[in-house]
Amino acid sequence: MAITLSEDQRRLLALCAIRVDHASIDWSLIARQAQRPGGLDELWDGRIQERSAAAAKALPVLRHGLHRLDELNERVDAEVAAADTVGARLVTVLDKGYPVNLRLVPNLPPFLFVRGDLQEEDARSVAVVGTRAASEAGLRRATRMATLLVQRGVTVVSGLARGIDTAAHRSALESGGRTIAVLGTGITRCYPPENRELAEEITCHGALVSQFWPTRGPGRDTFPRRNVVTSGLSQGTVVIEASSTSGAKMQARLALEHGKKVFLVRSLVTDKPWARSFVQQRGAIEVSDVEEVVRHLATPDRLRLVSEQRQQLCLSLL
Repeated sequence: MAITLSEDQRRLLALCAIRVDHASIDWSLIARQAQRPGGLDELWDGRIQERSAAAAKALPVLRHGLHRLDELNERVDAEVAAADTVGARLVTVLDKGYPVNLRLVPNLPPFLFVRGDLQEEDARSVAVVGTRAASEAGLRRATRMATLLVQRGVTVVSGLARGIDTAAHRSALESGGRTIAVLGTGITRCYPPENRELAEEITCHGALVSQFWPTRGPGRDTFPRRNVVTSGLSQGTVVIEASSTSGAKMQARLALEHGKKVFLVRSLVTDKPWARSFVQQRGAIEVSDVEEVVRHLATPDRLRLVSEQRQQLCLSLL
């Protein structure tokens, strides 16, 4: 079914398409503002209520960009048409179907293009991540962790990368569970290319999710941004195996900043000084079995209540 944009969805995407002299608006700023009552209208009028460095930087770009509506709509139409070619659908922060876990983080994306199906039960989810250059022992640990999580009704989230991510997705599927792959590209692309078949299988038993324009290829900035959404979609992150320069370590840091749980497997804490530091000084949790992860998870109903309470608090501060 082709994507049909509501007027508000079109306006939101048009704001994200603004680019003036190679400068764009911080998309998470757009997402935060758009969720406020009347926030989208204020943006469309060239006003930003948030008082931050990002807002001050964005304001002249926003006001200048709004004079190029034809260009913005052309970009939106082209990208939505591209998403249609792969059967993707659109979910924005304006929609009730936007993932509840992701709505709770401050650097949330304003939209997601999705292939497959996001379900309310996916709020009970854990990211399983680690290095691309995984050892055999690391792959076995990732497989076991993902298998045991889905057996307990937990959705496994990961980044479709080589190594640990691939093992987590495959074992979740082979165990009859759900898994969500957060892409570091647009929804029309697949990286790495050898995971294309895996990606297609995931669409039948979970979802592929992208926060980028559908035609966006992989880039130096896309994978760190993917880590933000991988953390945001889940209640917590399990790091299986990762060096001090790994993207998985970056995601662990992001998850702590998001107020999420970070679980580091015992072998990682034993082997890596950064992991020991995260446990001793930053609040990460050392784990040796899946039950130590599952007992920290909230129900989807509890998460919805927290999300509603946070939105009410924001309204009271306006």
